[in-house]
Amino acid sequence: MSGQVFVALSLTPLLIGVLAAIACAVPGNFLLLRRQALIGDAISHVVLPGIVVAFLVTGRVSAWPMMLGAAAAAVVAVVLIEVIRRLGRIEPGAAMGVIFTAMFAGGVLLLEQSDTSNVHLDVEHALMGNLESLIWLDALGWTSLLDPRALAGLPPELTRLAVVTALVAVLTWLFWRPLKITTFDEGFAHGVGLPNTVIGLGLVILSAVAAVAAFDAVGSIIVIAMFICPPAAARLMTNRLETQVALSVLLAALSAILGYIFAGFGPLWLGFDNSVSAAGMIATVSGLMLLAAAIVGPHRRQT
Repeated sequence: MSGQVFVALSLTPLLIGVLAAIACAVPGNFLLLRRQALIGDAISHVVLPGIVVAFLVTGRVSAWPMMLGAAAAAVVAVVLIEVIRRLGRIEPGAAMGVIFTAMFAGGVLLLEQSDTSNVHLDVEHALMGNLESLIWLDALGWTSLLDPRALAGLPPELTRLAVVTALVAVLTWLFWRPLKITTFDEGFAHGVGLPNTVIGLGLVILSAVAAVAAFDAVGSIIVIAMFICPPAAARLMTNRLETQVALSVLLAALSAILGYIFAGFGPLWLGFDNSVSAAGMIATVSGLMLLAAAIVGPHRRQT
């Protein structure tokens, strides 16, 4: 593959996949350690109705209205889960199952009944993403990285995910100590005056923002693997939170790179004619990494 073809057709999807994986993996570490990994699953489902409602209100696929819609849907889901848990006196997992299934189904029904003929928003796109289509048509090679005109033609998803990934990194750094304390010892956190509920809600909203930013790239289903697999694999490799987060970022980026390569070239290497879904292959590679960590990870017997 020549440099010009690589930059035009593969560079931006590859970068978008890496950024999406990292943006989801970082908050996924805290969800996992709080034993709230299902919330990552729930978020990836409940953002769909928020995205569809934002589209129906604005009439176009626009990043920030969709992020606001997704964040609002996540807050509504958290409130409904808590209401059902308290009124029905059932475990949180069951309450989450009811809410995220109902909201996801509602989002799919809204999407099927809405007029999306003039935009790239359909059920398959919402579920599986469309990473392969996020190419840089204005690129003429590596020199385009220094060309303002060419840079203006970058897929907007790349800019959006770069901003969200930076936001996730900055907020995690700023609130590292409160996040760490509330994750490992809620009683002590309450004793020193930390607002456990507010911090937990903030984590959920940040995860929702990461999920909707990754929506175009990987869809609302594949994003589940990005929230869970790299942090879980990292957790099996270390007991230190700082090391775990760093490892999860490394594994997330590696799974995105290998998944994109295997999706495009793996079937050809095996003698098949067509490539496969890049998002699906990224999730598959993430799952295989988790399996390997579960088999050989030094801390697999302590979790």
